Amino acid sequence: MKIGQIRQSLSGFYDVYADGQMYRTRARGNFRKRKITPLVGDVVEFDAPTPQEGYVLKIRERQTQLVRPPVANVDLGIVVTATTEQEFSTNLLDRQLVALAVAGIEPLLYFAKTDLLTDTVYQDRLTLVEAYRKIGYQVICERTAFSESALAAVKAALTDHVAVVMGQTGAGKSTLLNHLQPGLDLATGEISQALNRGKHTTRKVSLIPIAGGLVADTPGFSSYEVFDIAANELTHYFPEFVRLSADCKYRGCVHINEPQCAVKQALDAGEILASRYENYLQFYETIKNKKVVYNKKKKKK
Repeated sequence: MKIGQIRQSLSGFYDVYADGQMYRTRARGNFRKRKITPLVGDVVEFDAPTPQEGYVLKIRERQTQLVRPPVANVDLGIVVTATTEQEFSTNLLDRQLVALAVAGIEPLLYFAKTDLLTDTVYQDRLTLVEAYRKIGYQVICERTAFSESALAAVKAALTDHVAVVMGQTGAGKSTLLNHLQPGLDLATGEISQALNRGKHTTRKVSLIPIAGGLVADTPGFSSYEVFDIAANELTHYFPEFVRLSADCKYRGCVHINEPQCAVKQALDAGEILASRYENYLQFYETIKNKKVVYNKKKKKK
């Protein structure tokens, strides 16, 4: 029996990396009976008499699990954010940060297209960058697009990690990966194409070795459209709110209507970003008003 990591899945085959080489495997039949699907990124126990034939026997405990893309054990989310005035959105940025926090994934913010900004807008972005760094986020933002120092910072963050790349279409995700690893030749927009959600669609998912780490070669992390948490849990995913909440009068304060709220006091004093608080309120209302969907099996005609 061997221990390895699934690096690629395609049409029911799982390519497992172990002992410096790749093994082509399938999952044992009892996986299907138990409704367990091996995922790219899984650490597995497998048996392979040859590199061309083998079987996955056991999936070791996952640290994280994503649905879109279907990858396990991701521990880094590279958030590529377009900074131009037409594309920049703190709402999308904060939505992505909350989604990563809910999934238990550490974020790395990469501000792209900075070379297209006027000096005034660039200074505005730097002010915001410092505010996010103060919260505790790692942010890479430099005047020259894909500078050596910016790429070096991303490579250092990637080392020994399994990462997904996320961001709006056209933000520069593929371009960043091509700069990190010349010769990769990902087509621009390739990893951000719209997901084909057809029930029987075959899709390849793989991990690409880059800069001493692994990056999911799939459409970017997209499960940040709806937060699968209760509204009163949202505050736990805003680090600056968590630090301030110890001084709120009421335990369980959600920082909206409660009196003597330390978060609202900090907001009034300009100590936290107004955009963060406004986005928090919007997310809270979205979660609170979310309709419960019951999955009812359709009767066969």
